[in-house]
Amino acid sequence: MDYKKFVYEQKKREKSLKSKATKVIIKEIRFGPNTDDHDYEFKKKHAIKFLTDGAKLKAYVFFKGRSIIFKDKGQILLLRLAQELEEYGKVEQMPKLEGKRMIMFISPKKK
Repeated sequence: MDYKKFVYEQKKREKSLKSKATKVIIKEIRFGPNTDDHDYEFKKKHAIKFLTDGAKLKAYVFFKGRSIIFKDKGQILLLRLAQELEEYGKVEQMPKLEGKRMIMFISPKKK
């Protein structure tokens, strides 16, 4: 077997393995620290749809300007979301403050 044929077969094998690999889709949902109940329910409905479709969810609270003083409100909001989405997915990363964002990851439950 010559070298070029070997390289061709190797590339072919790698391509087939790559096509079989699953791609992780991450959907984002953004909240404010003072998000109203109706808006929260609307976004929660979207989160449920994303998780049932098999995508990971990145929920975050964005603090604008001086609203950073409401860190506890943001954390309560994300923990409430995690508790209500418990049957659709599990929390991969608890709420963590990074700059002006408090981020939490939820991965879907296996079927």
